Amino acid sequence: MDPAEYDLMDSAGQAMWWYRAMHAHARAALPTGCVLLDAGCGTGGFLARLRDDVARGSARLGYNPAAAARAAAKAGRPVVAGSVNALPFADASFTAAASLDVLCHAGAEPAAMLAELHRVIAPGGRLVLNLPALPWLRSAHDARVHSVRRYTRAGIEADLREAGFAAPCARYWNALLLPLMVVQRKILQARPGDASDVGSFPPWLDAGLFAVTRIEHALMRAGIRFPVGGSLIVTATRP
Repeated sequence: MDPAEYDLMDSAGQAMWWYRAMHAHARAALPTGCVLLDAGCGTGGFLARLRDDVARGSARLGYNPAAAARAAAKAGRPVVAGSVNALPFADASFTAAASLDVLCHAGAEPAAMLAELHRVIAPGGRLVLNLPALPWLRSAHDARVHSVRRYTRAGIEADLREAGFAAPCARYWNALLLPLMVVQRKILQARPGDASDVGSFPPWLDAGLFAVTRIEHALMRAGIRFPVGGSLIVTATRP
């Protein structure tokens, strides 16, 4: 990823409404007190939120050295350098793994990455993924953050079954705000060289957008499944 995008992620990763919403979905999907692998931790926003929620033996994996250093500073714990396509951990090392917007990245090899996650998660353990959704929604934002794949619910569930995972469950989120996302991606910033969506928002706007995601999250926890959305939160079990 471009260094400028890492800078934006680092500055916005704790405060921006979208990151807070994504982290809330992922955190709710993880077992309490799990030994967690954060595979592709970026600049460390998610693992900083989980500082006190995961068990001893949890690990963070980062590929970009500068981003890994930022992640380690945020979490107060070391970050292991390596690739999601060849994880530097022993078999069955973790009771859960989370990987947020990594499988979609240009540097990820989906089959190899899923096979490695299957290998390092202990039997009965959980995998949590967040992924950009809807291939037709690809835009300048994806190019800026080097995201080369957007997923459908059926597609990622099939990929997880093929990789040996059980009970895959993919749910669309960022559904209520999808019309605004379409306008932003396809009209306002539709040119190839336009900026990504990552950045600081006016406090009133950020608070309003986050409030919409909280309403949506509550509806999802009540059992509502949205037919489309800008992102997917995905869970599966290692048999």
